[in-house]
Amino acid sequence: MTGSITKPPTRQRMIDSAVQLLRERGAAGVTIDAVLTRSEAPRGSVYHHFPGGRNQILTEALQLAGDTIGGIIESATSSGSRRALEQFRNMWAGFLAQSDFNAGCPAVSVAVGGSPEDEALQPMATQIFTRWHSSIAAAMVADGIPEERAAQLATVALATIEGAVILCRVHKTLAPLDDAVAVMSEMVAYAGR
Repeated sequence: MTGSITKPPTRQRMIDSAVQLLRERGAAGVTIDAVLTRSEAPRGSVYHHFPGGRNQILTEALQLAGDTIGGIIESATSSGSRRALEQFRNMWAGFLAQSDFNAGCPAVSVAVGGSPEDEALQPMATQIFTRWHSSIAAAMVADGIPEERAAQLATVALATIEGAVILCRVHKTLAPLDDAVAVMSEMVAYAGR
């Protein structure tokens, strides 16, 4: 079977499409029609794979996105907090470039969205950010930064990088992300002395 690329299973394509839509449009933009169009799935797939309908798709999409990014962060922290910041930067640079600067963080889209769907997902967004924060702070503690200071720096790192992703989308350049990670790395190095 040369030259043939197998599509992922329909359910996975639908979830992946919902994640992409969440990153681009927020929860309000993740409609059944948009998911079906992007995933090229037949309409009956929704009822077959997601008996809970749109709410189930949204919940699973946000959970997948949070787990994927959380896994990247947790994996990177084993090499130290500064390396984790660099890998976080590389991950966002890849996502931004792949989407031509049209897609950001799915958890941020839920956190700042004002739709009823966003409100229903906000507890999950809180858990996602808490997980990411804990991983970054733990890496900083492992690098010799006192626990209280590591927690503060992890907050600043998350806020700075997530804000930089927004600026990258606005300006269509990775410069804000590069600046944010460079400054955060200096702060972490200084705090670890």
